[in-house]
Amino acid sequence: MAAKILLLEDDFILSEIICEFLIESGFDVTRCDNANDALNLAYEKQFDIWLLDVKVPSGDDFVESSNLPGFELLKTLREANKATPCIFITSLSSLQDIQSGYRVGCDDFLKKPFELLELKLRIETLLKRVFQSRINEFEDFGNGLRFYFVSKILYQDNKRIPLTQKESLLLNLLVKNANSYVSQSVIFDELWELDQEPSELSLRAYIKNIRKIIGKDKILNSHNKGYCYVK
Repeated sequence: MAAKILLLEDDFILSEIICEFLIESGFDVTRCDNANDALNLAYEKQFDIWLLDVKVPSGDDFVESSNLPGFELLKTLREANKATPCIFITSLSSLQDIQSGYRVGCDDFLKKPFELLELKLRIETLLKRVFQSRINEFEDFGNGLRFYFVSKILYQDNKRIPLTQKESLLLNLLVKNANSYVSQSVIFDELWELDQEPSELSLRAYIKNIRKIIGKDKILNSHNKGYCYVK
């Protein structure tokens, strides 16, 4: 499955160039041109990496305390416990700017102008680092039940518990957004391919089966909000 990248860049031509290059390189890219849209996308969807420009328009409803919305955006996401790796792509080059970027939680800092190949190498290096660090990461449900994020496999006392592909994807999505509701529309986008018709009946069946395994009280549902895994 292609790594998913969120690209925040307000320069339309540069955004087009970066987006086209990354797609040709095998990545799945979602792009936007203001901090507010990026914030909403980061909350609504699961990305493997955020590529964020710093000096971008704020957009409607985005509250900033400086003239550098990109920094404020990442600070807001980190305070909301969003741990997606982030690379700042920016014309800012002073040591103070670089320090500010790392202080708000970025993982890398790429100064403009840059070679597209260098961007690709930095993305691949960061993805590899994150993958290695997550190999043994799991969610412990108690009673010997553990769900491993990378493999998306559920074990009980080291014995694999059978789940369908969509049940594994659903459990992974809910656990990664622990204590936050995931809307039905987001679940449909993550579980069903473009040529597939999402099924609310099937979703309920997946939820029912997962609850049987990890506990009914572990997954809440709200008609308006969706589903929530409670740690």
